[in-house]
Amino acid sequence: MNPIQVEKLHTLTGHNDCVYTVAPAGEANVFFSGGGDGMVVKWDLNNPKEGELIARLPNSVYALHAMRNSDLLIVGHNYEGIHVLDWKTKKEVSSLKLSTAAIFDLNSFENDLFIASGDGSLSVVDFESLTIRKKLLVSEKNARTIAINPIAGEVAVGFSDNFIRIFSLQDYKLKYEIDAHAKSVFALSYTPDYNFLISGSRDARLKTWDVNSGYKQSEEVVAHLFAINHISFSPSGEYFATASMDKSIKIWKANELKLLKVIDKGRHAGHGTSVNKLLWTDFNNQLISASDDRSISVWNITGLSTN
Repeated sequence: MNPIQVEKLHTLTGHNDCVYTVAPAGEANVFFSGGGDGMVVKWDLNNPKEGELIARLPNSVYALHAMRNSDLLIVGHNYEGIHVLDWKTKKEVSSLKLSTAAIFDLNSFENDLFIASGDGSLSVVDFESLTIRKKLLVSEKNARTIAINPIAGEVAVGFSDNFIRIFSLQDYKLKYEIDAHAKSVFALSYTPDYNFLISGSRDARLKTWDVNSGYKQSEEVVAHLFAINHISFSPSGEYFATASMDKSIKIWKANELKLLKVIDKGRHAGHGTSVNKLLWTDFNNQLISASDDRSISVWNITGLSTN
């Protein structure tokens, strides 16, 4: 295998505060960003230097989610609930006040929109009618991250009480409760075959959980110096990247939990502060990273085997 090479293609600026999230659109070259300045920005990797303001909200935006097969973008607006935007017309279609808590993550399955909030709740919203189907209050600590397994019919949620809780996508009942980490669970992602769940925590550890054995722990590695904020799989599914509060991005071989590359400020002119969110795109395999340093970086990664 050729040595893995990393090249920073672009540094995208324009946010006036920490960039907390990036999210894909239906088009491989388009993505969105949101930050502490309340701005929601659209970027096109064909012309990445020219961001386009979609909305400006009074409070921080931690979570964005583009609905499939539509031009609708869900914005988690801290302390105000969710806003539904038509990102092509830049118009607000509707909104829903859920709670006065922060919204940390958004995800969807069919017509259900799942919302993880700072009040420890997982809300299930009927997207078509924008009404609350269910509000699951299962912890006194933040609900931080959501991952969906359509094969098993399950939604996994990571909490700041260190637990991962698995719910049914059909009736929203709690199926498993896992005392997963020593600190908050900030990152969850199912492997592309949905046989394993990978978790990342404020304890800087990565763990894998075997879905088919009732989420028994499979592997564990001390992955970073500080909190792991996000996990993003490559388009091929063979690799994933982790973002950390230690200012680095790390590239891993998925089936071995093997570290392949570290991207940081000293070696690659990486971020100067916490890396909050990643998006490994289908657009020329480019990796997007968002940071507390108010910038978004676009990375070209070559030398990864496709076997």
